[in-house]
Amino acid sequence: MLALSLVRDQPDTVRKALRDRRHPTEAVDRVVALDDERRRLQQEADALKAERNQQGPEIAKRKREGQDASDLLRRGAEIAERVKALDARLSEVEAEQKKLLLHIPNVPLADVPVGADANDNVLVRKGGERRTFAFEARPHWEIAERLGLFDFARGAKIAGSHWPLYVGLGARLERALIQFMLDLQTRERGYVEVSPPFVVNRATMVGTGQLPKFEDDMYRVDLDDLFLIPTAEVPITNLHREETLGQADLPRRYAGYTPCWRREAGAYGKDTRGIQRVHQFDKVELVKLCAPEQAEPEHQGMLADATAVCERLGLEHRVILLCTGDTGFGSCKTYDVELWAPVTGRWFECSSVSQCGEFQARRLNTRYRDAEGKLRFVHTLNGSGLATPRVLIALLETYQRADGGLDVPEALRGYMGGVARIGGPG
Repeated sequence: MLALSLVRDQPDTVRKALRDRRHPTEAVDRVVALDDERRRLQQEADALKAERNQQGPEIAKRKREGQDASDLLRRGAEIAERVKALDARLSEVEAEQKKLLLHIPNVPLADVPVGADANDNVLVRKGGERRTFAFEARPHWEIAERLGLFDFARGAKIAGSHWPLYVGLGARLERALIQFMLDLQTRERGYVEVSPPFVVNRATMVGTGQLPKFEDDMYRVDLDDLFLIPTAEVPITNLHREETLGQADLPRRYAGYTPCWRREAGAYGKDTRGIQRVHQFDKVELVKLCAPEQAEPEHQGMLADATAVCERLGLEHRVILLCTGDTGFGSCKTYDVELWAPVTGRWFECSSVSQCGEFQARRLNTRYRDAEGKLRFVHTLNGSGLATPRVLIALLETYQRADGGLDVPEALRGYMGGVARIGGPG
Protein backbone atom coordinates (compact mmCIF):
# COMPACT_ATOMS: atom_id res chain seq x y z
CA MET A 1 0.00 0.00 0.00
CA LEU A 2 1.01 3.62 -0.31
CA ALA A 3 2.67 5.37 2.61
CA LEU A 4 0.21 7.43 4.64
CA SER A 5 2.72 10.27 4.55
CA LEU A 6 2.64 10.29 0.73
CA VAL A 7 -1.15 10.55 0.62
CA ARG A 8 -1.20 13.16 3.41
CA ASP A 9 1.68 15.33 2.19
CA GLN A 10 1.26 14.95 -1.60
CA PRO A 11 -2.46 14.37 -2.14
CA ASP A 12 -2.44 16.14 -5.53
CA THR A 13 0.30 13.81 -6.78
CA VAL A 14 -1.68 10.77 -5.69
CA ARG A 15 -4.93 12.13 -7.15
CA LYS A 16 -3.24 12.68 -10.52
CA ALA A 17 -1.79 9.16 -10.43
CA LEU A 18 -5.25 7.73 -9.79
CA ARG A 19 -6.81 9.80 -12.56
CA ASP A 20 -4.09 8.56 -14.92
CA ARG A 21 -5.06 5.04 -13.88
CA ARG A 22 -8.76 5.80 -14.49
CA HIS A 23 -9.35 5.15 -10.80
CA PRO A 24 -11.63 7.14 -8.46
CA THR A 25 -9.93 9.67 -6.18
CA GLU A 26 -12.48 9.94 -3.36
CA ALA A 27 -10.45 7.64 -1.13
CA VAL A 28 -7.58 10.14 -1.13
CA ASP A 29 -9.86 12.92 0.11
CA ARG A 30 -11.20 10.65 2.85
CA VAL A 31 -7.73 9.55 3.97
CA VAL A 32 -6.61 13.19 4.23
CA ALA A 33 -9.77 14.17 6.17
CA LEU A 34 -9.31 11.23 8.52
CA ASP A 35 -5.68 12.17 9.06
CA ASP A 36 -6.68 15.70 10.03
CA GLU A 37 -9.16 14.23 12.51
CA ARG A 38 -6.57 11.77 13.80
CA ARG A 39 -4.10 14.54 14.53
CA ARG A 40 -6.75 16.65 16.31
CA LEU A 41 -7.79 13.67 18.42
CA GLN A 42 -4.19 12.80 19.22
CA GLN A 43 -3.36 16.39 20.22
CA GLU A 44 -6.35 16.53 22.56
CA ALA A 45 -5.54 13.14 24.05
CA ASP A 46 -1.89 14.11 24.58
CA ALA A 47 -2.89 17.39 26.26
CA LEU A 48 -5.30 15.61 28.60
CA LYS A 49 -2.75 12.96 29.48
CA ALA A 50 -0.20 15.68 30.22
CA GLU A 51 -2.74 17.39 32.48
CA ARG A 52 -3.42 14.11 34.25
CA ASN A 53 0.28 13.55 34.78
CA GLN A 54 0.60 17.00 36.33
CA GLN A 55 -2.28 16.27 38.70
CA GLY A 56 -0.58 13.30 40.27
CA PRO A 57 2.01 15.16 42.35
CA GLU A 58 -0.57 17.80 43.39
CA ILE A 59 -3.06 15.16 44.57
CA ALA A 60 -0.31 13.42 46.53
CA LYS A 61 0.74 16.74 48.10
CA ARG A 62 -2.81 17.61 49.19
CA LYS A 63 -3.31 14.20 50.74
CA ARG A 64 -0.04 14.49 52.66
CA GLU A 65 -1.09 17.89 53.96
CA GLY A 66 -4.65 16.77 54.76
CA GLN A 67 -6.18 19.05 52.12
CA ASP A 68 -9.23 18.32 49.98
CA ALA A 69 -8.30 16.87 46.55
CA SER A 70 -11.83 15.97 45.45
CA ASP A 71 -11.85 18.58 42.65
CA LEU A 72 -8.69 17.11 41.16
CA LEU A 73 -10.02 13.57 41.51
CA ARG A 74 -13.24 14.57 39.75
CA ARG A 75 -11.22 16.20 36.99
CA GLY A 76 -9.05 13.09 36.77
CA ALA A 77 -12.13 10.92 36.29
CA GLU A 78 -13.40 13.28 33.58
CA ILE A 79 -10.01 13.14 31.86
CA ALA A 80 -9.93 9.34 32.03
CA GLU A 81 -13.40 9.10 30.49
CA ARG A 82 -12.56 11.55 27.72
CA VAL A 83 -9.21 9.88 26.95
CA LYS A 84 -11.01 6.54 26.73
CA ALA A 85 -13.45 7.99 24.19
CA LEU A 86 -10.63 9.66 22.24
CA ASP A 87 -8.59 6.44 22.11
CA ALA A 88 -11.63 4.51 20.87
CA ARG A 89 -12.25 7.04 18.12
CA LEU A 90 -8.54 7.07 17.23
CA SER A 91 -8.68 3.29 16.75
CA GLU A 92 -11.71 3.68 14.48
CA VAL A 93 -10.02 6.41 12.42
CA GLU A 94 -6.79 4.45 12.02
CA ALA A 95 -8.68 1.29 11.02
CA GLU A 96 -10.70 3.19 8.40
CA GLN A 97 -7.53 4.84 7.09
CA LYS A 98 -5.80 1.48 6.71
CA LYS A 99 -8.83 -0.02 4.98
CA LEU A 100 -8.91 2.87 2.51
CA LEU A 101 -5.16 2.65 1.88
CA LEU A 102 -5.53 -1.06 1.08
CA HIS A 103 -7.89 -0.12 -1.78
CA ILE A 104 -5.72 2.61 -3.34
CA PRO A 105 -3.53 1.34 -6.22
CA ASN A 106 0.16 1.99 -6.66
CA VAL A 107 1.50 5.22 -8.15
CA PRO A 108 2.99 4.63 -11.64
CA LEU A 109 6.61 5.58 -12.27
CA ALA A 110 7.34 8.71 -14.27
CA ASP A 111 8.31 6.78 -17.43
CA VAL A 112 5.01 4.87 -17.61
CA PRO A 113 3.00 6.24 -20.57
CA VAL A 114 -0.28 7.89 -19.63
CA GLY A 115 -3.22 6.20 -21.33
CA ALA A 116 -6.74 4.91 -20.87
CA ASP A 117 -6.49 1.23 -21.78
CA ALA A 118 -4.61 -1.42 -23.77
CA ASN A 119 -4.93 0.66 -26.93
CA ASP A 120 -2.47 3.14 -25.41
CA ASN A 121 0.22 0.59 -24.54
CA VAL A 122 3.61 1.04 -26.19
CA LEU A 123 5.43 -1.56 -28.30
CA VAL A 124 9.00 -1.89 -27.02
CA ARG A 125 10.39 -4.62 -29.27
CA LYS A 126 9.65 -7.81 -31.16
CA GLY A 127 11.54 -11.08 -31.36
CA GLY A 128 11.43 -14.34 -33.29
CA GLU A 129 10.16 -15.08 -36.79
CA ARG A 130 6.54 -15.33 -37.87
CA ARG A 131 5.48 -18.78 -39.09
CA THR A 132 3.74 -18.95 -42.44
CA PHE A 133 2.07 -22.05 -43.85
CA ALA A 134 1.88 -23.66 -47.28
CA PHE A 135 -0.99 -25.84 -46.09
CA GLU A 136 -4.29 -25.35 -44.30
CA ALA A 137 -3.15 -24.74 -40.74
CA ARG A 138 -5.38 -25.49 -37.78
CA PRO A 139 -6.02 -23.68 -34.47
CA HIS A 140 -4.49 -25.12 -31.35
CA TRP A 141 -7.66 -26.74 -29.99
CA GLU A 142 -8.13 -28.78 -33.18
CA ILE A 143 -4.49 -29.85 -33.18
CA ALA A 144 -4.66 -30.90 -29.54
CA GLU A 145 -7.85 -32.89 -30.02
CA ARG A 146 -6.60 -34.65 -33.17
CA LEU A 147 -3.34 -35.62 -31.47
CA GLY A 148 -5.03 -36.58 -28.20
CA LEU A 149 -3.15 -33.99 -26.13
CA PHE A 150 -6.15 -32.40 -24.38
CA ASP A 151 -9.50 -33.87 -23.39
CA PHE A 152 -11.90 -30.95 -23.05
CA ALA A 153 -15.02 -33.10 -22.66
CA ARG A 154 -13.69 -35.15 -19.75
CA GLY A 155 -12.18 -32.08 -18.10
CA ALA A 156 -15.65 -30.51 -18.17
CA LYS A 157 -17.19 -33.72 -16.84
CA ILE A 158 -14.79 -33.77 -13.91
CA ALA A 159 -14.88 -30.10 -12.90
CA GLY A 160 -16.91 -28.02 -15.37
CA SER A 161 -16.15 -25.70 -18.26
CA HIS A 162 -12.67 -24.17 -18.56
CA TRP A 163 -10.93 -26.73 -16.35
CA PRO A 164 -8.17 -28.21 -18.54
CA LEU A 165 -7.28 -31.88 -18.80
CA TYR A 166 -3.97 -32.78 -20.46
CA VAL A 167 -3.44 -36.42 -21.35
CA GLY A 168 -0.67 -38.59 -22.78
CA LEU A 169 1.98 -36.65 -24.62
CA GLY A 170 0.01 -33.47 -23.92
CA ALA A 171 0.57 -33.92 -20.19
CA ARG A 172 4.19 -34.79 -20.84
CA LEU A 173 4.65 -31.74 -23.06
CA GLU A 174 3.36 -29.42 -20.37
CA ARG A 175 5.55 -31.07 -17.76
CA ALA A 176 8.52 -30.68 -20.11
CA LEU A 177 7.75 -26.97 -20.44
CA ILE A 178 7.69 -26.52 -16.67
CA GLN A 179 10.95 -28.39 -16.13
CA PHE A 180 12.64 -26.54 -18.99
CA MET A 181 11.59 -23.15 -17.65
CA LEU A 182 12.65 -23.95 -14.09
CA ASP A 183 16.04 -25.22 -15.23
CA LEU A 184 16.59 -22.18 -17.43
CA GLN A 185 15.88 -19.75 -14.60
CA THR A 186 17.71 -21.61 -11.83
CA ARG A 187 20.71 -23.04 -13.70
CA GLU A 188 21.40 -20.14 -16.05
CA ARG A 189 19.65 -17.02 -14.77
CA GLY A 190 20.55 -17.03 -11.08
CA TYR A 191 17.22 -17.78 -9.37
CA VAL A 192 16.77 -19.94 -6.28
CA GLU A 193 14.03 -22.53 -6.75
CA VAL A 194 11.12 -22.52 -4.31
CA SER A 195 8.27 -25.03 -4.09
CA PRO A 196 5.68 -23.19 -1.99
CA PRO A 197 2.27 -24.22 -0.59
CA PHE A 198 -0.57 -23.98 -3.10
CA VAL A 199 -2.93 -22.49 -0.50
CA VAL A 200 -2.26 -19.40 1.63
CA ASN A 201 -3.87 -17.60 4.53
CA ARG A 202 -5.61 -14.24 4.43
CA ALA A 203 -2.61 -12.26 5.68
CA THR A 204 -0.52 -13.65 2.83
CA MET A 205 -3.10 -12.54 0.24
CA VAL A 206 -3.31 -9.08 1.79
CA GLY A 207 0.48 -8.84 1.72
CA THR A 208 0.74 -8.94 -2.08
CA GLY A 209 -2.43 -6.93 -2.75
CA GLN A 210 -4.89 -9.61 -3.86
CA LEU A 211 -7.02 -8.82 -0.81
CA PRO A 212 -9.21 -7.09 -0.04
CA LYS A 213 -9.81 -5.73 -3.54
CA PHE A 214 -9.91 -8.96 -5.58
CA GLU A 215 -11.42 -11.43 -3.11
CA ASP A 216 -14.34 -12.26 -5.41
CA ASP A 217 -11.89 -13.50 -8.10
CA MET A 218 -10.27 -16.02 -5.75
CA TYR A 219 -11.07 -19.63 -4.89
CA ARG A 220 -11.46 -19.96 -1.14
CA VAL A 221 -11.45 -22.86 1.33
CA ASP A 222 -14.14 -21.47 3.63
CA LEU A 223 -13.70 -23.89 6.54
CA ASP A 224 -10.08 -22.82 7.08
CA ASP A 225 -10.24 -19.32 5.54
CA LEU A 226 -7.50 -20.30 3.10
CA PHE A 227 -7.18 -19.32 -0.55
CA LEU A 228 -5.99 -21.26 -3.58
CA ILE A 229 -3.17 -19.15 -4.96
CA PRO A 230 -3.81 -17.08 -8.11
CA THR A 231 -0.06 -17.05 -8.77
CA ALA A 232 3.13 -18.21 -7.05
CA GLU A 233 3.96 -14.52 -6.62
CA VAL A 234 1.74 -14.62 -3.53
CA PRO A 235 3.53 -17.24 -1.38
CA ILE A 236 7.01 -16.46 -2.71
CA THR A 237 6.82 -12.70 -2.12
CA ASN A 238 5.61 -13.48 1.41
CA LEU A 239 8.71 -15.55 2.23
CA HIS A 240 10.24 -12.62 4.09
CA ARG A 241 7.12 -11.06 5.56
CA GLU A 242 7.85 -9.40 8.93
CA GLU A 243 11.60 -9.88 8.35
CA THR A 244 14.52 -7.48 8.15
CA LEU A 245 17.23 -8.35 5.63
CA GLY A 246 20.76 -7.05 5.34
CA GLN A 247 21.78 -4.97 2.35
CA ALA A 248 24.28 -7.70 1.42
CA ASP A 249 21.32 -10.11 1.15
CA LEU A 250 19.86 -8.14 -1.77
CA PRO A 251 18.79 -8.75 -4.39
CA ARG A 252 16.99 -11.99 -3.61
CA ARG A 253 15.84 -13.87 -6.73
CA TYR A 254 13.35 -16.72 -6.51
CA ALA A 255 11.67 -18.98 -9.08
CA GLY A 256 8.89 -21.43 -8.40
CA TYR A 257 6.39 -23.62 -10.20
CA THR A 258 2.78 -23.85 -9.02
CA PRO A 259 -0.67 -24.39 -10.42
CA CYS A 260 -2.75 -21.20 -10.26
CA TRP A 261 -6.50 -20.71 -9.80
CA ARG A 262 -8.69 -17.78 -10.90
CA ARG A 263 -12.46 -17.43 -11.15
CA GLU A 264 -12.41 -14.91 -14.00
CA ALA A 265 -11.79 -17.50 -16.70
CA GLY A 266 -14.21 -17.42 -19.61
CA ALA A 267 -15.22 -13.85 -18.86
CA TYR A 268 -14.68 -12.82 -22.44
CA GLY A 269 -16.50 -14.65 -25.21
CA LYS A 270 -13.67 -14.54 -27.72
CA ASP A 271 -11.33 -16.34 -25.29
CA THR A 272 -13.44 -19.42 -24.58
CA ARG A 273 -12.02 -21.86 -27.16
CA GLY A 274 -9.32 -24.30 -26.17
CA ILE A 275 -7.07 -23.18 -23.30
CA GLN A 276 -7.09 -19.48 -23.99
CA ARG A 277 -8.77 -18.70 -20.67
CA VAL A 278 -9.06 -21.33 -17.94
CA HIS A 279 -9.77 -21.55 -14.22
CA GLN A 280 -6.59 -23.52 -13.47
CA PHE A 281 -3.23 -23.22 -15.17
CA ASP A 282 0.43 -23.95 -14.50
CA LYS A 283 3.08 -21.29 -14.28
CA VAL A 284 6.69 -20.71 -13.38
CA GLU A 285 6.89 -17.45 -11.44
CA LEU A 286 9.88 -15.14 -10.92
CA VAL A 287 10.12 -12.93 -7.82
CA LYS A 288 12.79 -10.49 -6.71
CA LEU A 289 13.37 -8.45 -3.56
CA CYS A 290 15.90 -5.67 -3.90
CA ALA A 291 17.05 -2.25 -2.73
CA PRO A 292 15.35 0.75 -4.42
CA GLU A 293 18.39 1.61 -6.52
CA GLN A 294 18.51 -1.97 -7.83
CA ALA A 295 14.87 -2.07 -8.93
CA GLU A 296 15.14 -0.75 -12.50
CA PRO A 297 18.12 -2.89 -13.59
CA GLU A 298 16.57 -5.92 -11.89
CA HIS A 299 13.31 -5.21 -13.72
CA GLN A 300 15.07 -5.15 -17.07
CA GLY A 301 16.90 -8.34 -16.11
CA MET A 302 13.65 -10.11 -15.22
CA LEU A 303 12.16 -9.04 -18.55
CA ALA A 304 15.17 -10.58 -20.31
CA ASP A 305 14.71 -13.75 -18.25
CA ALA A 306 11.08 -14.06 -19.35
CA THR A 307 11.76 -13.41 -23.03
CA ALA A 308 14.63 -15.90 -22.96
CA VAL A 309 12.00 -18.64 -22.71
CA CYS A 310 10.32 -17.41 -25.91
CA GLU A 311 13.66 -17.21 -27.67
CA ARG A 312 14.77 -20.72 -26.67
CA LEU A 313 11.44 -22.12 -27.87
CA GLY A 314 11.70 -20.29 -31.19
CA LEU A 315 8.37 -18.47 -30.76
CA GLU A 316 7.50 -15.05 -32.13
CA HIS A 317 6.98 -12.64 -29.27
CA ARG A 318 6.82 -8.98 -28.43
CA VAL A 319 7.30 -6.76 -25.37
CA ILE A 320 4.70 -4.13 -24.50
CA LEU A 321 5.06 -1.34 -21.92
CA LEU A 322 1.67 -0.93 -20.28
CA CYS A 323 0.12 2.51 -19.96
CA THR A 324 -1.23 3.86 -16.69
CA GLY A 325 -4.79 2.77 -17.41
CA ASP A 326 -3.76 -0.84 -18.09
CA THR A 327 -1.21 -1.27 -15.29
CA GLY A 328 -2.17 -3.71 -12.52
CA PHE A 329 -3.27 -2.63 -9.06
CA GLY A 330 0.00 -3.24 -7.20
CA SER A 331 2.41 -2.38 -10.00
CA CYS A 332 4.18 0.90 -10.63
CA LYS A 333 5.55 -0.27 -14.02
CA THR A 334 4.73 -3.35 -16.08
CA TYR A 335 5.92 -4.93 -19.30
CA ASP A 336 3.77 -7.61 -20.91
CA VAL A 337 5.42 -10.37 -22.92
CA GLU A 338 3.07 -11.63 -25.62
CA LEU A 339 3.27 -14.67 -27.91
CA TRP A 340 1.90 -14.77 -31.45
CA ALA A 341 -0.52 -17.56 -32.33
CA PRO A 342 -0.26 -17.70 -36.15
CA VAL A 343 -3.58 -19.45 -36.81
CA THR A 344 -5.71 -17.86 -34.12
CA GLY A 345 -4.16 -14.63 -35.39
CA ARG A 346 -3.77 -13.05 -31.97
CA TRP A 347 -1.16 -11.99 -29.49
CA PHE A 348 -1.52 -13.77 -26.14
CA GLU A 349 -0.01 -12.34 -22.97
CA CYS A 350 2.15 -15.01 -21.32
CA SER A 351 3.94 -12.86 -18.74
CA SER A 352 3.48 -9.57 -16.94
CA VAL A 353 6.81 -8.39 -15.55
CA SER A 354 6.19 -5.78 -12.87
CA GLN A 355 7.93 -3.46 -10.47
CA CYS A 356 5.91 -2.82 -7.32
CA GLY A 357 8.24 -0.44 -5.52
CA GLU A 358 7.64 -0.63 -1.77
CA PHE A 359 3.87 -1.04 -2.27
CA GLN A 360 3.85 -4.73 -1.31
CA ALA A 361 6.72 -4.47 1.16
CA ARG A 362 4.74 -2.00 3.28
CA ARG A 363 1.92 -4.51 3.53
CA LEU A 364 4.40 -7.29 4.26
CA ASN A 365 6.64 -5.22 6.55
CA THR A 366 9.65 -6.59 4.69
CA ARG A 367 12.59 -4.28 5.26
CA TYR A 368 16.35 -4.18 5.01
CA ARG A 369 19.05 -2.26 6.83
CA ASP A 370 21.06 -0.08 4.44
CA ALA A 371 24.77 0.72 4.59
CA GLU A 372 24.10 3.51 7.12
CA GLY A 373 22.06 1.22 9.32
CA LYS A 374 18.73 2.82 8.40
CA LEU A 375 15.69 0.58 8.04
CA ARG A 376 14.06 0.82 4.61
CA PHE A 377 11.40 -1.14 2.77
CA VAL A 378 12.59 -3.49 0.04
CA HIS A 379 11.25 -3.13 -3.49
CA THR A 380 9.50 -6.18 -4.94
CA LEU A 381 9.28 -7.39 -8.53
CA ASN A 382 7.46 -10.29 -10.10
CA GLY A 383 6.85 -11.84 -13.50
CA SER A 384 5.83 -15.09 -15.13
CA GLY A 385 8.53 -17.19 -16.60
CA LEU A 386 6.08 -18.30 -18.20
CA ALA A 387 2.42 -19.36 -17.94
CA THR A 388 2.03 -22.66 -19.80
CA PRO A 389 -1.39 -22.37 -21.53
CA ARG A 390 -0.44 -19.42 -23.70
CA VAL A 391 2.94 -21.01 -24.48
CA LEU A 392 1.18 -24.21 -25.56
CA ILE A 393 -1.19 -22.24 -27.79
CA ALA A 394 1.70 -20.57 -29.63
CA LEU A 395 3.75 -23.77 -29.69
CA LEU A 396 0.99 -25.97 -31.14
CA GLU A 397 0.05 -23.49 -33.84
CA THR A 398 3.65 -22.61 -34.72
CA TYR A 399 5.10 -26.14 -34.82
CA GLN A 400 2.24 -27.97 -36.57
CA ARG A 401 3.12 -29.97 -39.69
CA ALA A 402 1.37 -30.40 -43.01
CA ASP A 403 0.97 -34.14 -42.29
CA GLY A 404 -1.06 -33.39 -39.16
CA GLY A 405 1.81 -34.00 -36.77
CA LEU A 406 3.63 -31.64 -34.43
CA ASP A 407 7.34 -30.92 -34.19
CA VAL A 408 8.65 -30.67 -30.61
CA PRO A 409 10.91 -27.61 -30.14
CA GLU A 410 14.52 -28.65 -29.78
CA ALA A 411 14.78 -27.08 -26.32
CA LEU A 412 12.12 -29.50 -25.02
CA ARG A 413 13.23 -32.75 -26.62
CA GLY A 414 15.53 -33.77 -23.78
CA TYR A 415 12.63 -33.31 -21.36
CA MET A 416 10.42 -35.40 -23.65
CA GLY A 417 12.73 -38.42 -23.59
CA GLY A 418 14.02 -37.58 -27.04
CA VAL A 419 10.60 -37.30 -28.67
CA ALA A 420 11.03 -34.96 -31.64
CA ARG A 421 7.61 -35.34 -33.25
CA ILE A 422 4.09 -36.03 -32.05
CA GLY A 423 1.68 -37.67 -34.49
CA GLY A 424 1.90 -37.69 -38.29
CA PRO A 425 3.12 -40.59 -40.42
CA GLY A 426 5.98 -42.77 -39.33
